[in-house]
Amino acid sequence: MKLANLAGRAVLVLEAGAVDVHDASDGRFGPDPQALFDEWEGFAAWASSVREDQARSSGTGDAARQDLDIARLGAPVPRPRQVFAIGLNYAEHAAEAGYPPDSMPVTFTKFPTSIVGPDAVVELPEGNVDWEVELVVVIGREAHRVDRERAWDHVAGLTIGQDLSERITQLQGSAPQFSLGKSFPGFGPTGPWMVTPDEFADKDDLAIGCSLSGEGMQSSRTSMMLYDVPELIMRLSAVCPLLPGDLIFSGTPSGIGNRRTPPRFIGPDDVLVSEIEGIGALTTRFTAAR
Repeated sequence: MKLANLAGRAVLVLEAGAVDVHDASDGRFGPDPQALFDEWEGFAAWASSVREDQARSSGTGDAARQDLDIARLGAPVPRPRQVFAIGLNYAEHAAEAGYPPDSMPVTFTKFPTSIVGPDAVVELPEGNVDWEVELVVVIGREAHRVDRERAWDHVAGLTIGQDLSERITQLQGSAPQFSLGKSFPGFGPTGPWMVTPDEFADKDDLAIGCSLSGEGMQSSRTSMMLYDVPELIMRLSAVCPLLPGDLIFSGTPSGIGNRRTPPRFIGPDDVLVSEIEGIGALTTRFTAAR
């Protein structure tokens, strides 16, 4: 199942188009994409019964069908209560950043107001804005003290994210300000939709990468993560409950801008395209600060 946010309304993405959840379910489920995660099991069971022919049919099926206009897509999880982010989760990225792999996942937050959707235009603040493509995990069932073996049972789906980072803010002072440097408005692009785990041939091994204005910057596979999705859920949930609709930005591979020679950062005319196998791509554009 692919679940998207089309102009603020939850839709299922099918080959024939988008099916409005509220209309197709005769009001059983509301139009708000965020609210679906609070009743995820019931919603997922209903959604699995929606067929391609409902997006092609006339009559009541046609009333629920919409064209899928990428420009109207918002963040698939627009208002998460908690956003966890993991640093140094690929060995090559840890090496390029000058840190040895840690015995615990390096964890911080991106404040929820930074979350935007695909095809967003982000205003660049002063400083050095960098890219970090990441697999983003969406929680579907509350997880607290979850065993590794059951971790995937708590996942609603996966989406693409960019952990945009303003490096001067992030690294200023005697201790890094990861959360502040990564939480400017628009610094959490996500999308284009969320894909449920059953849609992947191997959900633990997905190609991941990004390009900046046509030049490839990052390329790896999620199987190269030091802490995979079940391990992250197990370790995070050992400390605090993970709530339905929470996001986990699971870390970025090597190839970031501030470790290049010379360093390269995002400019107002750049276009950043982030891709993950089995999900698709999200495009982020930038504009100078006004």
